[in-house]
Amino acid sequence: MTIEEMFRLKGTHLAPYIQLATALIGKVREGGGNMFRHQLDTMATLIDYSYIDSVILKAAIVHDLVEDIPDFNHNLLLAIDYESAAVYDLVLEVTRYPEETKGEFLTRVRETGSRYAKVLKVADRISNMISLGFVIDPKFIARYTEETVRYVFPIAEEVDKAMLAELQSLVESRRKYVSALV
Repeated sequence: MTIEEMFRLKGTHLAPYIQLATALIGKVREGGGNMFRHQLDTMATLIDYSYIDSVILKAAIVHDLVEDIPDFNHNLLLAIDYESAAVYDLVLEVTRYPEETKGEFLTRVRETGSRYAKVLKVADRISNMISLGFVIDPKFIARYTEETVRYVFPIAEEVDKAMLAELQSLVESRRKYVSALV
């Protein structure tokens, strides 16, 4: 991280967003762990790829709240700080509507999402693909991997080639794992 990047992050208050995301602690993930840690992993992935804008980092911390917490009170999010409205808008861009299939959702993000929504979705998928290494259901792994190739690769191709390369590597390793089981 450069000095300029550190100064850009100075004064960015993530703690209120992290506290709000603790509502996801009880949400278990297929590969183990919980959704709260996934939020932080997604943020860490963004930082790893030098995305340090405060809005995208804050959105990463709370990106699954609307989708995964029934009756989530969005006013709690909107009341945090001066960027809360922008964070909430970004979260909504990466939130799957109840009537949408996964394919429809990912297509919507690709076709109409902002650049930050696309970057956030790719970081989210990288975190999910890493966690997939702890999943033992080969059918789930195969389906999720092929969904990544079909829907998320095009998003990553558009926004960040380095993130695409990591996704490709993760897909290759998951395919090898599944083929070894069959």
